[in-house]
Amino acid sequence: MPVPALPRLGLGCAPLGNLYRVISDEEAEAAVAAAFDTGATYFDIAPHYGLGRAEERLGRALAGRDRSSYVLSTKVGRRLRDLAPGEEVDEQGYVDNPRRARVWDFTPDGIRATLEGSLKRLGVDAVDIVYLHDVEDHLDAVRGGGFAALADLRDQGMVKAVGFGMNYSGVLAELVTEFDVDVVLCAGRWTLLERTALDDLLPVCAQRGTRVVAAGVYNSGLLADPRPGTHYNYQSAPPELLRRAQELAAVCGEFGVPLRAAALRFPFGHPSVVAAVVGAAGAAEVRDNAALFGHDIPDAMWHALVARGLLDEDVPLPLAATAGSAAKEE
Repeated sequence: MPVPALPRLGLGCAPLGNLYRVISDEEAEAAVAAAFDTGATYFDIAPHYGLGRAEERLGRALAGRDRSSYVLSTKVGRRLRDLAPGEEVDEQGYVDNPRRARVWDFTPDGIRATLEGSLKRLGVDAVDIVYLHDVEDHLDAVRGGGFAALADLRDQGMVKAVGFGMNYSGVLAELVTEFDVDVVLCAGRWTLLERTALDDLLPVCAQRGTRVVAAGVYNSGLLADPRPGTHYNYQSAPPELLRRAQELAAVCGEFGVPLRAAALRFPFGHPSVVAAVVGAAGAAEVRDNAALFGHDIPDAMWHALVARGLLDEDVPLPLAATAGSAAKEE
């Protein structure tokens, strides 16, 4: 079954699960509505996000919409269960959680149950893509039957495409080499600041025809607002990376381009990248991301970044002619 065509900009739905701060149901619904208004109709979700709260909110926001009007991916590997009496919620960055717990489960029954739980919370009969989520510490379980169980769901027609989603491009490269992977979601390793995926994952994906969804394009915030105290890789940004981000912003500014617009466009320089997903906690953030994604970026800016040593000479650039051609192919 072919990988569904993806809008080039999608909505990462972790903020709908109250990532780091509480948002209202109304804000979550408005974010989804704004995604439809701006064409960002690829929604990436997971049971992990707010212990199912994000999936429930997304499901309510999608209710009544034509199922063919959007693409939907969720993740397996963490099965949800109700808390036992006296058991405390393990927040893992999410606040005001439902009283549930996450359980690592890569068994065939566990993967099927996890997907069925997601379908119920989302209020849909099927999702388009299912990723095995954050498996870097569970490779034995993946190789021992976890991926085979997910691939069986694809072979049975329950999902259109399967793959892996994580922050580790080297592990993703190993898995793409080893398994019949349709698509991967790579977070934070192919950005204006970090080329790791170009050295391991992207060549393998190009060779095997595996599509890539870029996530974490702002590197936890450093490429959104490069100032002291900003996060990189979920921690305070090291001084040398902060300086480099500020230099990137300065060069982009010379061409009238916001740093965030450059960060959103950059991953598409590689032909294996078909979409970027960006988290947003409300309608204004969704609309802002869409406007930045559509910002006119002159080719001269990318060449200037290379000339000043801020991008390596072998980095594929998202030049206007190339981007237009790729968009037509998608």
